[in-house]
Amino acid sequence: MAEVLFYHLTESRLEEALPELLERSLARGWRVVVQTASEERRDALDAHLWTYKDDSFLPHGTDVGGSGALQPILLTIEPEARANDPQVRFMVEGAVPSTLEGYERGVYLFDGHDEEQLASARARWKVEKAAGHAVTYWQQTEDRRWAKKA
Repeated sequence: MAEVLFYHLTESRLEEALPELLERSLARGWRVVVQTASEERRDALDAHLWTYKDDSFLPHGTDVGGSGALQPILLTIEPEARANDPQVRFMVEGAVPSTLEGYERGVYLFDGHDEEQLASARARWKVEKAAGHAVTYWQQTEDRRWAKKA
């Protein structure tokens, strides 16, 4: 069973929070899939991860073009994409995977100011818990740190 984390964004945007979480995953030696709900969001994250810091970037690619197996971080809209043999799957903005079986960790990031994303996260909590995964809920504090709430 996977460890499934729900990250409730209340103080920052996805573009601010995601790179730090991806850096932590790579530091642990994990390969990652980031599943978005739309091609537009996938492409925007693709551009952002190259330039989010002046002195750094995150090595990644998209599932467009066939080089997915080579990518430490693979951006996709496909619910079953696993071309890079990932240990971690991030789901953003309401994206839903076909399964989290075979992953060490699943991570849902959702905007606390978006009612659709909140509803989707609540529904996914029930699904993942019923599937037997160990689920935890993290919420941002005012200083943009993560506090475990459940």
